[in-house]
Amino acid sequence: MVSPSAKEVFILGITQDGRTFRPSDWAERLAGVMSQFRPGGATPGSHLSYSPWCVPNTLDGNKCVIVHTDLRDEEPMAWSFVMNFAKDNGLQVVEACLLPEHPPSKI
Repeated sequence: MVSPSAKEVFILGITQDGRTFRPSDWAERLAGVMSQFRPGGATPGSHLSYSPWCVPNTLDGNKCVIVHTDLRDEEPMAWSFVMNFAKDNGLQVVEACLLPEHPPSKI
């Protein structure tokens, strides 16, 4: 379950038991399927780029998909699809957090 305060979640290409998820292009495939779900809805040609709500990336050398929680608010069925993909494949899901650019100065 994702907390209501989270802004992004990372679906990691690592299974719950620590194995690398295959196929190697799973993140691009998942983000490609989700390309039509975007702010303002699908437009002609929108399938040619990833949605800002679902973007493939790499984290510590492992594939991942960054999913913005705006998808949950705007397209609940699409959000459910992505979260169920992670669950059905036993993938690790972590919430993103923002870190300050500079540590706070000590007084």
